[in-house]
Amino acid sequence: MGGVGAGGSVKDVQSKGELDGLRQSGATLILHFWASWCEASKQMDQVFSHLSTDFPNSHFLRVEAEEQPEISEEYSVSAVPFFVFLKDGQVVDKLEGADPSSLANKVAKVTGSINPGEAAAPASLGMAAGPTVLESVQDLAKANGSSQMGNQVQTGLDDKIEKRLQQLIDSHPVMLFMKGNPEEPKCGFSRKVVDILKDEKVKFGTFDILSDNEVREGLKKFSKWPTFPQLYCKGELLGGCDIAIAMHESGELKEVFRDHGVDIIGTEQGTGGILEPTGLTANLNSRLQSLINSSPVMLFMKGKPGE
Repeated sequence: MGGVGAGGSVKDVQSKGELDGLRQSGATLILHFWASWCEASKQMDQVFSHLSTDFPNSHFLRVEAEEQPEISEEYSVSAVPFFVFLKDGQVVDKLEGADPSSLANKVAKVTGSINPGEAAAPASLGMAAGPTVLESVQDLAKANGSSQMGNQVQTGLDDKIEKRLQQLIDSHPVMLFMKGNPEEPKCGFSRKVVDILKDEKVKFGTFDILSDNEVREGLKKFSKWPTFPQLYCKGELLGGCDIAIAMHESGELKEVFRDHGVDIIGTEQGTGGILEPTGLTANLNSRLQSLINSSPVMLFMKGKPGE
């Protein structure tokens, strides 16, 4: 990482430890959470780069949301593009979506270049990026807004993969897309959500997104949610690990399950409260049928075609 005043360059964050070190230094940091599949992220990245030239005494840092899930979870990133502003080690502001003027003004304020209520100077509106870039970003913002859960934006996915993803999401009343499986989670966030669902005593299905790149990349576009795990209830995206934790601790998650008629495993069902997280018995049949129907011709095999 370059030091403060390093000529306005944008640096890619490689680890949480690296970011924590800069945060502890008290330097002014502007974080851009982005995703390679999001057009708004690509356009705003150009504005972000030119703003780093206008404000060379601050750190402009890029974080790939999916590749740095621990950082994304810590800053509650639920959409891209997403910007976080830190000063003296504290988060002082956030911005969600493709809005170059707001970004410029927030950058100017956190760096102390303007007073509250004033507008940023023309240079800090990213004019160095050129009118074509700014116009394309503004048009994109009007058309799409941020890549957020619930936005009615075209996903860019073909009908085949959209149908498959919808079938997987609907295959269980509670569905968790995670890294690994409930017996062997491949990341701490996935393990935490599994533990929460066990504590809630609900039956749930899971899908290992590490086993299928098409599902992994497609679901990020389909849900407008850049990180995993992703938790769904009756086809509705609830969110990732941080949201699941907050809902669990507040009791809201239990209310959501109850309101949606999700089965709670209890003594009256003869299970003694023991959870079957992998969706065995009846749930297994449902999951298998969903996988079988996910393509007109479906082959279950060892390995991959061509390998």
